[in-house]
Amino acid sequence: MSSVLYDTPGPRAKRRNVLLSIVFTLLLALLLWWVWQKMDDKNQLEWSLWEPFTTSEAWTTYLLPGLGDTLKAAAISMLIALPLGAVFGIARLSDHAWVRGVAGTVVEFFRAIPVLLLMLFANEFYVRSSLGISSEERPLYAVVTGLVLYNASVLAEIVRAGILSLPRGQTEAAYAVGLRKGQTMSSILLPQAVTAMLPAIVSQLVVIVKDTALGGVMLGFTELLNSRSTLAANYANVIPSFIVVGIIFIVVNFLLTSFASWLEKRLRRSKKSTGAVLGEDTVEVNPAAVRGTYGTGENTGGGF
Repeated sequence: MSSVLYDTPGPRAKRRNVLLSIVFTLLLALLLWWVWQKMDDKNQLEWSLWEPFTTSEAWTTYLLPGLGDTLKAAAISMLIALPLGAVFGIARLSDHAWVRGVAGTVVEFFRAIPVLLLMLFANEFYVRSSLGISSEERPLYAVVTGLVLYNASVLAEIVRAGILSLPRGQTEAAYAVGLRKGQTMSSILLPQAVTAMLPAIVSQLVVIVKDTALGGVMLGFTELLNSRSTLAANYANVIPSFIVVGIIFIVVNFLLTSFASWLEKRLRRSKKSTGAVLGEDTVEVNPAAVRGTYGTGENTGGGF
């Protein structure tokens, strides 16, 4: 079926696509065979190296606790970064220059600093502060702080871009019925922008899950990758342990993206118009704002 952006391929295009698919499959099979041969030459396929993963000790002692700490740090960071990013993203669209300036400065500052550097600064801050954070909990606090500061600034730009991508007529229609800017943002713009922003937001959440590994490498945070190193030291299976941990990360992120895809489809279905016509009693109109819009040509809805 043809569309504005896509034409149905003809016979030559179909033959070309089939040929490219065959070539790609052969190259992928060749690469997998080469990797298999190299691992076999280095004795990395011996059963003794993979056997620990069939026992409960490797999972209950190392992998599952490490995965739990990874998910814990990622979940806390997501819960804080999402609303914080939304606040700064909306603040960058404020009518007040000083609000836009402060929000823009904060966002650009923390977005420009590598997340690992933010974690290291946060760790030093907690070491030298008098907050009473124990040395066992300090790596978790540092990892979460770094992830929140960096990802909240990135999410702020996603929120701002998502709102600006909406047609300007949405805002003008809201002002025409007497909604203030805050009401327009919360009731009209944000609900529509969420669906458009969801893929980018989920992509950033996947980054949060993976970036927890930085804390394990530099701060000794006992996340999944850090626990893997301890497991590999005990069982002398470095390559197999990397492969198993990589598969775990793939599964976790696949589940996250699958849930996001389901949620996006559900949101799109729920926002489809039913074709019903709203009556006057279902819409709260601000008469003063309507008079200001049509009588004087000015929007009296106010800003924030």
